[in-house]
Amino acid sequence: MAGTAARRGVPVVLAAVAVCALSGCGTEHTEDGGKAAAVSASPTSSGTDTEPSAEPAAKGASIGAAGSACELPVTFDLAAEWTPEAVDVTAVPELAALAEQGPMTMVCEIDAKPAGNIGYLRVWQGEKSSASPREQLTAFVTAEGDATDVTYTDIEAGTVAGVEAAYTVTVEALDETKKEHAFLVPTAKGPVVVHLGGLDTEEHEQMLPAYELAKSSLRTG
Repeated sequence: MAGTAARRGVPVVLAAVAVCALSGCGTEHTEDGGKAAAVSASPTSSGTDTEPSAEPAAKGASIGAAGSACELPVTFDLAAEWTPEAVDVTAVPELAALAEQGPMTMVCEIDAKPAGNIGYLRVWQGEKSSASPREQLTAFVTAEGDATDVTYTDIEAGTVAGVEAAYTVTVEALDETKKEHAFLVPTAKGPVVVHLGGLDTEEHEQMLPAYELAKSSLRTG
């Protein structure tokens, strides 16, 4: 899957030219598989309800507001020691497309390594659309390229109605699958997706409390 391989190598290239704020991305995109680019592959839906989630983590800093590390159409709390950094590849237009997944563009990464895990919460943003939140999230997940066993459910993310997906992806280098989660909320500036990957399913499950904290504390505006 050439597109997937190219996207997984993007942060290494960006770091090499020192023009992108993808702090630590070379490790993450190698270790957690990154974000696949192929839009042609479709996920297989196995239901409409996501599996039970972990309890939210203890609160650390918050992001999203003006002056924070990532200025976003939403605000939410971060787990203690997770470190956020804005993603900006506009300085290298030829690489900008590699920070895209379906209709969404990566705008922020929150690194779990300082807290002892290998993985990121990634925030993606899209353009305003007449498509429903579920259709928009489906397009994002489908663009993963190898997503399977996908389940969707309507959720309340903080005070905002949205939709969540739980699914698995194949890690070709390890010849195994791993779990991933993502939720989408609509905003006045377009849809926002918060996605959690990880090195493998064990790491993913250890990081779920941080994902749940982001989801439960989310606000728009």
